[in-house]
Amino acid sequence: MSRKNGKKPPLVAERRFFKNAASKPRPAAKTRHTVKRGTNRRPAPRAIWPVRLIAGLVRFATRVIWGIGWRLGAGGALVLALASLYFYAQLPPLEKLVDARTRGSVTLLDRNGQVFAWRGETFGGRITSDTVSPFLKNAVIATEDKRFYRHLGISPRGIASAIRINMREGRGPLDGNGGSTITQQVSKLICLGVEYDPQKWANEADYERDCRTGGVWRKIKEVPFSFALEAKYGKAGILSLYLNRAYLGAGARGFEAASQRYFGKSANEVNPAEAAMLAGLLKAPSKYAPTADIQRAQDRAAVVLGLMYEQDYLTRAQYEDAVAHPAQLSEAAEARAGGYFADWVMESGPAFLTSDTTEDVIIRTTLDQNMQKAAEDALARVFDQKVKAGSKAQAAIVVMSSDGAVRAMVGGRKSQVSGAFNRATQAKRQTGSTFKPFVYAAALDIGYTMNSVVEDAPITINVPGSGDWSPKNYGPDYRGFITLTDALVHSVNTSTVRVSQAVGLDAVRQVASEFGVASDLADGPALALGVSGSTLIEMTGAYAGILNGGSSVKPYGLIELRLQGDDTVLIGQAGGMGERVISEQAARQLTYMMNQVIERGTGRRAKLDGYQAAGKTGTTQAARDAWFIGFTADYVTGVWMGNDDNSPLVGVTGGGLPAEVWHEVMTGVEAGIPPTPLPMITPEMMPPPVFPDQGTLTDTPAINHKRPRRQEPSGNVLLDVLGAILGKRH
Repeated sequence: MSRKNGKKPPLVAERRFFKNAASKPRPAAKTRHTVKRGTNRRPAPRAIWPVRLIAGLVRFATRVIWGIGWRLGAGGALVLALASLYFYAQLPPLEKLVDARTRGSVTLLDRNGQVFAWRGETFGGRITSDTVSPFLKNAVIATEDKRFYRHLGISPRGIASAIRINMREGRGPLDGNGGSTITQQVSKLICLGVEYDPQKWANEADYERDCRTGGVWRKIKEVPFSFALEAKYGKAGILSLYLNRAYLGAGARGFEAASQRYFGKSANEVNPAEAAMLAGLLKAPSKYAPTADIQRAQDRAAVVLGLMYEQDYLTRAQYEDAVAHPAQLSEAAEARAGGYFADWVMESGPAFLTSDTTEDVIIRTTLDQNMQKAAEDALARVFDQKVKAGSKAQAAIVVMSSDGAVRAMVGGRKSQVSGAFNRATQAKRQTGSTFKPFVYAAALDIGYTMNSVVEDAPITINVPGSGDWSPKNYGPDYRGFITLTDALVHSVNTSTVRVSQAVGLDAVRQVASEFGVASDLADGPALALGVSGSTLIEMTGAYAGILNGGSSVKPYGLIELRLQGDDTVLIGQAGGMGERVISEQAARQLTYMMNQVIERGTGRRAKLDGYQAAGKTGTTQAARDAWFIGFTADYVTGVWMGNDDNSPLVGVTGGGLPAEVWHEVMTGVEAGIPPTPLPMITPEMMPPPVFPDQGTLTDTPAINHKRPRRQEPSGNVLLDVLGAILGKRH
């Protein structure tokens, strides 16, 4: 468009855009602190620079730590995985780990085939988590690792709890409670794969003790090893290892051995109460062993039953029944019979098959558990009732058959022992008058009879190098001329010495040694009065020879030895009857003479109601030893009493407490056995005695003797002893 003067107007930009832009204010930037319309809050001021700096540093540190942390974690996981893989590759098949004992065990059976004792560590045979009693499996899990099926070998929660308990009780974090899972305990049982090396460890006990030691490195090593166990064997295999290898006291290795030892049944058959008692042993096997303290074991079992109930392994009815009827020991475990006997039998076999065996050995023995209990109870009863409280006097008992088979043995007042000093087999003590029957046996064997006459009067014998020796009787009186029977009945010293002089000390010594008195016998005339030492088992065996009719016996307890699972007998019976020592007629006469010792002589306290018995008392000088050895038609029993330090007994003679102990023992031994008469010859069956004031004595012919006679006996021991002393023959 042009203006009026014809010129074009100048170009001018429209201003509508500027106008619009100026009229519309620019909206404010939205921030976190923008206040909503309609509120009275004022926006927060922007953070000042120190805060922003700190926040930035925190974010940087977090990124650095995270960067390092995940790399370290990944590296640690890789190392853990490699270590676990290494251990996994080293682990042998499960079967090789079930029983890894380096030494075997010995199981001893009595005459009826029942177990009565164990030596070494027994292994009852393999059991598995699938075949064992469910109550036992659940008791172990409830007690030792209630999260067993929910972890991979270790329990961080359990470890943290254990550390907290240790620190609260003032111990180090790794001392005391370890929070170990069953898997970790198995890793200790197999020593983290380290095998036993006899060159490194003195014995297996040291090896296992080293395996159980703690320490940071051992704990760290347990982690990958436990993972490897879980991967290799699984839960069932790990639990089977634990059930078979855990030590449960009294030499029992594994729950099968423990169940057999304590309850006489398989671990597959135990009830809730028995399962709880077995599981309770894991905490402290020696402390909670029921053979050590049955009440303490039952109290511990009650705690385990509570855990089983809380974790729903038992119904309320099962729990209440188990608490009301706690587990009880089997008869064999409760009696723990034959401790001394078992030790003696172990010594009778070679060490490589007994004390040092690497195999499991079964030994069948002669022991009668009823007789053993009768002997132990009798000794305890007499000491409780008739011995002064606090007395340190000891005693020993041996019961055997006439062939030398030992049926019971007590080696001291404490019968429940293993490896203790056995006074029945190891204590060599003076025998006193219990030796006198061998003097009369020698006389009877060369022709004297029970009716032969000997004088009881003072006697003096010159002993070369020692001078005159004049034995005295126990009492002050002398009886004059008496029969051999009365001389033995009243244990007359002077008469016995005269008889020994008549027959000769060599003959007496020979009879005693052939009957089994193997100890060194004295050379002088005091031999006849029992000044020599011997053991109770030797003397009892010698008396068994009198009962069996005059043949020697070798006491024995081992019948046969074989390896477990093998029927081949490796060692058979090593004792029994031997050769004849004196004639049967001499033995039967001597039996009558010893019967009269009990009927009317020094052994009257031993007399049994309804049973014929024969025996002899013995008391040594100053009453340091007191003996009574005797027999019925069925069994021979020897009793000894004395102090270990050889100090005198107070108010004790062989005819006193030892005779009473013998009576109590034999009453129990003969219980239920019909009475059988003793095999003996009575005086009426022999020529009557002829005393000096009745005229000349008739000769008694020698009968069936095996050794050369020193002289033909006249029947009058007085004449014979004078002849022996003067060197003349009559």
